[in-house]
Amino acid sequence: MAMILAIDAARLIERIKELGATGHDETGRLCRVAATDADREGRDLLCGWLKQADLRIEIDRIGNIYGVWEPEGSSGEPVVMGSHIDTVIGAGIYDGCFGVLAGLAVIEAMQQANLRPVRPLAVVAYTNEEGVRYAPDMMGSLVAAGGLATDDALAVVGTDGTTLGAELARIGYAGSREPGFLRPHAYIELHIEQGPVLEAEGLPIGAVENLQGISWQKVSIAGTANHAGTTPMVMRRDAGVAAGRVIAFLDDLARKTQNAVATVGTIRFEPNAINVIPSAAVFTVDLRNPNEDRLRSQEAALRRFLDGLVTEGYEVKTERLARFEPVIFAPEIVSAVEESAGQRQLLCRRMTSGAGHDAQMIARVAPAAMIFVPSKGGISHNPAEFTADHELIAGANVLLDVARKLSQ
Repeated sequence: MAMILAIDAARLIERIKELGATGHDETGRLCRVAATDADREGRDLLCGWLKQADLRIEIDRIGNIYGVWEPEGSSGEPVVMGSHIDTVIGAGIYDGCFGVLAGLAVIEAMQQANLRPVRPLAVVAYTNEEGVRYAPDMMGSLVAAGGLATDDALAVVGTDGTTLGAELARIGYAGSREPGFLRPHAYIELHIEQGPVLEAEGLPIGAVENLQGISWQKVSIAGTANHAGTTPMVMRRDAGVAAGRVIAFLDDLARKTQNAVATVGTIRFEPNAINVIPSAAVFTVDLRNPNEDRLRSQEAALRRFLDGLVTEGYEVKTERLARFEPVIFAPEIVSAVEESAGQRQLLCRRMTSGAGHDAQMIARVAPAAMIFVPSKGGISHNPAEFTADHELIAGANVLLDVARKLSQ
């Protein structure tokens, strides 16, 4: 490989902190929720840095921000790096922001070294990845990939009754370009792992080869309310017990199914009284697996179990809330990540992403992959989210190598 380059480490760390200091609410929580005034603060800061790097700033109608570098003699579709800068409520400073700012650092390092890549490069910050205020999440990348019509996305009404299109216009980020105007030659997203695997194994780099499929459902079970003291056990149709059996079944199934996870994250009983047998239980089911066949078998097993409850006299209704097939990332980019780690003497493993990311949407229209760096304690979406500076820098340098290779 040509000479080994490095990003400007001090500047990258400084920017992560500076962006992390914008968009705090009156209680001090980081709350750069999509299309709010706090989001505008972060966007303005980012655009200032893109200008300093002499990048052409393009904003599309869903508010995705692109900084495009077209060095002399370059042509064709760009190599794109990026992530998002919107946050959840009470966020940490790394999620999403690290990938965007590292992408900018990569372009600056290549400019500094007077490299003349054959292809242009771009860094992107996608709108509303978190989906806190407007559903669905990963919205900007989904729209850019053609998976959701721009006008439909702009018409989405938020949890606070606002409309996304109006709010983007209000904060000055309703761009004029049609989403999808910039089709990546390849897309690479650098991200903190948001999980405990790399830290537990003492590895600095994860080459993310796939992203697990997600199945979300709402299950409603109806039984019969009755007095908790006077109703014999044999005469009960207790919706709470039925729900408990489903939860235990899903947990057991996930432990026996390769790479599966299952979570019942919300539940409510009716009438929700200490001395009344529940007449109804409503709960959510989150099933995930990197293998589509195994995910389908988890779903089918749940269906069979619920059918069994129906034969016992319960009424059962299910509603699908979300369904994403697993994503297999581009093998040539995954290999390039491993190769760079090897050259930089960084230990690396192939891994699965347990969380959703913009990369899974862009993978529909371009070769894509991700690079993970460790997350302390696996904690994310929380002010305690932490990745050490040297780990951030190592990840950014691997991103630099991969982007350089793909743009030759």
